[in-house]
Amino acid sequence: MEAVTAAWERYAADRTPRRERNAAGAATWLNWTQHADHGPDESLLGEIQGRRVLELGCGTGCNLAHLATLGAECAGVDIAPTQRQKAEARWGHLPGLTFHTAEVTEFLARHPGSFDVVLSIFGPVWFIDPEQLLPLVRDCLTPRGVFAFSHKPPRADRQAGGTLREARAVSRWDYSADQWANLLAAERFANIQVEVIPPPDDQTEGTLLVRAEA
Repeated sequence: MEAVTAAWERYAADRTPRRERNAAGAATWLNWTQHADHGPDESLLGEIQGRRVLELGCGTGCNLAHLATLGAECAGVDIAPTQRQKAEARWGHLPGLTFHTAEVTEFLARHPGSFDVVLSIFGPVWFIDPEQLLPLVRDCLTPRGVFAFSHKPPRADRQAGGTLREARAVSRWDYSADQWANLLAAERFANIQVEVIPPPDDQTEGTLLVRAEA
């Protein structure tokens, strides 16, 4: 586990901080894709106000902070300690928003039935064996709770169970839309929706986006 934590710390150190405003001039926003100002917004999650939201792999907290401004009670968890420091420095003034440093499966196991929404944007859903992760996510959700996540679609040169180029201690489960749908169904998730969002131009990759209910 120490090697995994160190790998994500190195990865985080190389990331560029999110800009202060997006193209629309907003100070907070949610972005499901790897492309700036592209793709759906928080409406994918349904009603947010008053809901308890958990983000897995929250990083510096920018996506989660947006949900907090909409009235959600938000918690973010990330394995890299410096991410919590950065998140609290930028967003610690917002009410209803807390950040935690923990390994995701351990955090989920400690909070059964605690959240109405669990989301992950290019986060640990991609990097933890789904046979271990998905039951924990489902147990963590309230009845009819929403689970949503995104990552890059699989490519022939990026196989499931491969290794993250930027953090070589970390394995990656690079599954297709159909594979994710089958895995979620096997764990008794319902109303499963899976799509690949086209990229903004033909020189870049699209984004695999998944939504399901407990």
